[in-house]
Amino acid sequence: MSNILYSHDLSRFDFTRIHSWLSSTYWSPGISLERVEKEFRASTVVVGAFSNERQVGVARALSDTVRFAYIADVFVDSEFRGSGIARRMTGMLLDHPLVGDADFCYLLTRDAQGVYRELGFEVPDLQGKLMRRARPTNIKI
Repeated sequence: MSNILYSHDLSRFDFTRIHSWLSSTYWSPGISLERVEKEFRASTVVVGAFSNERQVGVARALSDTVRFAYIADVFVDSEFRGSGIARRMTGMLLDHPLVGDADFCYLLTRDAQGVYRELGFEVPDLQGKLMRRARPTNIKI
């Protein structure tokens, strides 16, 4: 889509809209508006996609800028899906020196492997090495 503008400027982000998207996803169901805004403000690099000043997509990355980067919350409004916006936003994050210079870049996806494979992502054989710690369940989201 040629009329899509991309920006790293958080002051342009519509957090109410972003919250409505992310709170209904499989990876952050029910997340609060406050937590959505907090995670974007704490991210290393963010990118938003806009059509006629209306936010239509969002993505963010966290990175130590040297060893690792993690891409998160890539989301495109349903009306604009299939037009390459997610791929473009992810590419912009990967091209940013605070993300792209890291030795490894990670992401998790349940259903968009094709999008990310085109950008060089692959499923690593970690042979039981990857570990995680979840927040205690008694903490409310």
